[in-house]
Amino acid sequence: MLSPDGELYILGSDVTVQLDTAELSLIFLLPFGSHTRMFLQEVARVCPGFDPATPDPEFLWLSRYRCTRPESEPPKPLGWNSPPSTAPRFAGIGGGSSDFDDSWSDKRRPLMDPSSCAQDTPDSLLTRQNKSKCEITDMVRSSTIMVSDKAHILSMQKFGLRDTIVKSRLVQKEEDYTYIQNFRFFVGTYNVNGQSPKEGLRPWLSHGIPAPDVYCVGFQELDLSKEAFFFHDTPKEEEWFKAVSEGLHPDAKYAKVKLVRLVGIMLLLYVKQEHAAHISEVEAETVGTGIMGRMGNKGGVAIRFQFHNTNICVVNSHLAAHTEEYERRNQDYKDICSRMQFCQIDPGLPPLTISKHDVILWLGDLNYRIEELDVETVKNLIEEKDFQTLYAYDQLKTQMATKAVFEGFIEGELTFQPTYKYDTGSDDWDTSEKCRAPAWCDRVLWKGKNITQLSYQSHMGLKTSDHKPVSSVFDIGVKVVNEERYRKTLEEIVRSLDKMENANIPSVSLSKREFCFQNVKYMQLQVQSFTIHNGQVPCQFEFINKPDEKSYCKQWLNANPSRGFLLPDSDIEIELELFVNKTTATKLNSGEDKIEDILVLHLDRGKDYFLSVSGNYLPSCFGSPIHTLCYMREPILDLPLETIRELTLMPLQTEDDGVQLENPLGIPKELCLMVDYLYQNAVQQEDLFQQPGLRSEFEHIRDCLDTGMIESLSASNHSVAEALLLFLESLPEPVICYSTYHNCLECSGNYTASKQVISTLPTFHQNVFNYLMAFLRELLKKSAKNHLDENILASIFGSLLLRNPAGHQKPDMAEKKKAQEFIHLFLCNSS
Repeated sequence: MLSPDGELYILGSDVTVQLDTAELSLIFLLPFGSHTRMFLQEVARVCPGFDPATPDPEFLWLSRYRCTRPESEPPKPLGWNSPPSTAPRFAGIGGGSSDFDDSWSDKRRPLMDPSSCAQDTPDSLLTRQNKSKCEITDMVRSSTIMVSDKAHILSMQKFGLRDTIVKSRLVQKEEDYTYIQNFRFFVGTYNVNGQSPKEGLRPWLSHGIPAPDVYCVGFQELDLSKEAFFFHDTPKEEEWFKAVSEGLHPDAKYAKVKLVRLVGIMLLLYVKQEHAAHISEVEAETVGTGIMGRMGNKGGVAIRFQFHNTNICVVNSHLAAHTEEYERRNQDYKDICSRMQFCQIDPGLPPLTISKHDVILWLGDLNYRIEELDVETVKNLIEEKDFQTLYAYDQLKTQMATKAVFEGFIEGELTFQPTYKYDTGSDDWDTSEKCRAPAWCDRVLWKGKNITQLSYQSHMGLKTSDHKPVSSVFDIGVKVVNEERYRKTLEEIVRSLDKMENANIPSVSLSKREFCFQNVKYMQLQVQSFTIHNGQVPCQFEFINKPDEKSYCKQWLNANPSRGFLLPDSDIEIELELFVNKTTATKLNSGEDKIEDILVLHLDRGKDYFLSVSGNYLPSCFGSPIHTLCYMREPILDLPLETIRELTLMPLQTEDDGVQLENPLGIPKELCLMVDYLYQNAVQQEDLFQQPGLRSEFEHIRDCLDTGMIESLSASNHSVAEALLLFLESLPEPVICYSTYHNCLECSGNYTASKQVISTLPTFHQNVFNYLMAFLRELLKKSAKNHLDENILASIFGSLLLRNPAGHQKPDMAEKKKAQEFIHLFLCNSS
């Protein structure tokens, strides 16, 4: 592992060894398209909660280290236009997270790299408005480049088109210069139920197996405390990291490549010392699927890396709980797949998704249960070891059979008894009041070629948790470069390029140039596509900015991919994605903006092509100001567009200036309807405002509110609660107006002064604030059933009702705590 002073250390059975040699590997970069799921990015932006009080981290490029070649290693071929013996040779492995203390003995303590744990905060999730690069605000990434002599020149962006052609052709001809070599992978998953390690992990990690080449070890529910949810720090990370490091196979020395954690979901990646130099392009990402992007301890973490010439992605996930919530689990899986995006070394290339890897290993507490059987029947089948009969009722098997989830993945035969739920410290099934039915919650699946599963088992000897750990051992065929064949292939490509370079001007044809998006709705993605067909000259294309504009398109539009490369006589499909969110909805409601734009597609060394985009937007209560909605007694879609425009542009101070329009409502009817629905149906709902709803149900709720068809509203409590939060977050002026933001923070410890600030708000805003506080206090009266408390609600609603003024920098930790304290005062006082 990497120390802060730049050394790579190896974990062994009883020694720490410094790695001083590295063989270098080839980097391949290709532009891949990735489909967006913008709805989920908007959901994740709601109520960001609290982040650690640290400055916004920047992309961390770990130092490169000069290495010497072992004498026994054959000479490496030179880069395709490098002079002999001049190419620099570097290597390094991306480190993990969290700085640990010095409590570990010097003999066994690894030196950690300085990066902190990667967090999937809502503000770090991209709306993809900046189309040409991957932003990494609020997210720490570790990455390394391993540049060999043969690939050094290819990593230099100054070579432009020629560089891209060489890399593309090398990938096309990869089979000509690589061969398959098997490596042993250990994949393990363990839901530890918030416990600290109380027993050694070798019975799980290393007993009875040869030393693996690679370890992928995942945990769920590392820490169940509220501090872990809101503040992310937990001592359990260090405890379990140390336990895993001590439990690795004693017959080999291992380097820690990466550690990534999201609240209670942690993933560790180790490799044998001799393979460390062949690991490159290490990236880690996290995706929270809870309602605030991280709450509920649900979501996924992933590490992707290149091993020799094979791209591998390891995902550890904890999906939604409860037997009846299989659809929610399916959606969690889809959300992780769509939102998990890894930046590439070349920032000009689009991010990689999970599916864009040669090998995918997916582990975790997937939480799929056994259904249609009563508890006693399940236990009897387990007692008889009739796992085949029992497996027929497994939800994951059923959902995979219908291709609702994990399409294309494979799972080995389940020959072990269910791993959940046991009484902690024993092998007895759950004897608590809930008496949970046994289930195979903890699973390992895979996708890719040249993968053979050697074992799949649980480990009953470990009794720390109410789950049992699971392991699977694989032989995975990895593409390894034959240096001599590689050199010949590279030379052939370069010779062919010399002949065709500058021969012609590139030219393409487009299958479509006009795009009309009908009836665009708030937070409902519409996609239209077209094909670019290239002629006989390789070319690079890119959508470029029009004069005096900062982006190549308007904020509600995105081209995916927005740039790329085409070989002769090849095609690429471009998707135009139209998505209206809180940032763009208000101007579309008012008519200040319209669904109209012109895109300019530019060819490097060629001409420009113009694409026209048009359409119509259906106004929505989402993104409309509070006072505007109060003057809309009719559903917004029943009003003339001119009326909507006038009311949306109406100044906030209208009521205070003595200008009274006819018959305003006290609060927006849409807000009242959602709150009343929750009051009637959800005051005893467990995990309210903490578990997300379904995307389709949000769209149904939005349509009911915008059309006034309230009698047809039918949705889960969680979906309505999420819609309420999204409604508040979409307000262009928050409930507590921007002008009073700093006054609220200053008096956050004084209830009398806080009430005075609220009294200065415009009447409609006062009404909404008091109405919401009354509703939340009613929820707290049922805390025994819904498990809500003042701190949870203050954190959720504090970041929604009390937002930092537009255009100001993101609030720091102290401001967020004061906002929470301000709302907390009103939740604890009703007078």
